[in-house]
Formats: sequence, structure tokens, C-alpha cells
Amino acid sequence: MRYPMTTLRLPEWVDGFLPDAETPYPSVEDRMRLVVGLARENVERGTGGPFGAAVFDLRSGRLVAPGVNAVVALGLSVAHAEVLAISTAQGVLGRFDLGGEGEPPLELVTSTEPCAMCSGAILWSGVRSLASGARDEDARAVGFDEGPKAHRWELPFEERGITVARDVLREEAAGVLRRYAEGGGEIYNARRGAP
Repeated sequence: MRYPMTTLRLPEWVDGFLPDAETPYPSVEDRMRLVVGLARENVERGTGGPFGAAVFDLRSGRLVAPGVNAVVALGLSVAHAEVLAISTAQGVLGRFDLGGEGEPPLELVTSTEPCAMCSGAILWSGVRSLASGARDEDARAVGFDEGPKAHRWELPFEERGITVARDVLREEAAGVLRRYAEGGGEIYNARRGAP
């Protein structure tokens, strides 16, 4: 039996959306603006859900790799923005460990707090910092199932030496979620695990 090849890929518009690779994003707000912009553009172009993410080099503030939600577009439940950003960064850098010894510290910035699946992926990725915009309850309010998460979901990150910043431009990020839902965007995991 032959199985089809599964490929995670970003929409074609992403390259043209981003400024040149040398542009620094010195503050977490600057980095979040880019990520929320990716989420908004993904919704406006109809290429995926209302989530964006990116990996940044914390020393230089430069973008390493972007990610946007592509669950519906690719037909893959794991194609969340965080997974695409992490996978793309690993491809760009040529290593699975984004926190390797002697390497610059990397930060994952995501437009919404990570779901249960992405939390695991982030913990194992090697990033040293996580910043999120909208909260779990903002995603749930428009119908998304974020999976079973502990009330203090950030504690395992901090225990592993990953700093966590929450509510970075929260209202702007939550606005993208609301716009997607109000525009009839597909809430693709609304069954909440039910058969």
C-alpha cells in the first residue's frame, strides 16, 4: 500500500506579506503586531483560520519563520499556526531543537494562547520564550475547542525555563477571532471531541 505524502506548507501570499528578512522587531508588541497581521491576512484571503504565529530570534529581534493556521486548507487537524511556525523554523535552521546549546534564544509569538496540542509542541520545540495575544476564552467564545488545558497552563512552560507573556495586544488579536466567526469562517473543531 502506498500512502500519500503529507506536507505542511504556508500559503503563497506569506512571502509577499513579510518585510525583508533583516527587519528587526525589537519589542514583543512589534512581534505580536506582525503575528496578528498574519492571522488577519489569513482570514481576509480565505486561506485558513484566524490564527498566526512566528518564531523570532530574541537577540536580534529578527523573524526566523512565520506560521498561519492551515487546518481546512490542507485538510490536516495538526496544521495550527504554531506547528507551522515551529516546523518552518526547524527547516530554516536545519535542526529539530530550537534551543540547542550555543544557539541564540528563540521566542514563539502566537496570536492566541496555545491549544492543548500546540502546548506540547511548544514545550518540545526548544523555544525559550512564548508570547500570546488573545486568551483561551476568546477562542472558545467564538466556538473553537482548545482541548483540555490546566487552569494555569503556563506553569509547565515556566518550569521548563520558557518565559511566558500573556495578553500582548489581546484585544487586537481577539478582534481577528471575532471577525472570522462573524464572517462565517469555519469553526473546524467545534465538536469538542464528541463523536
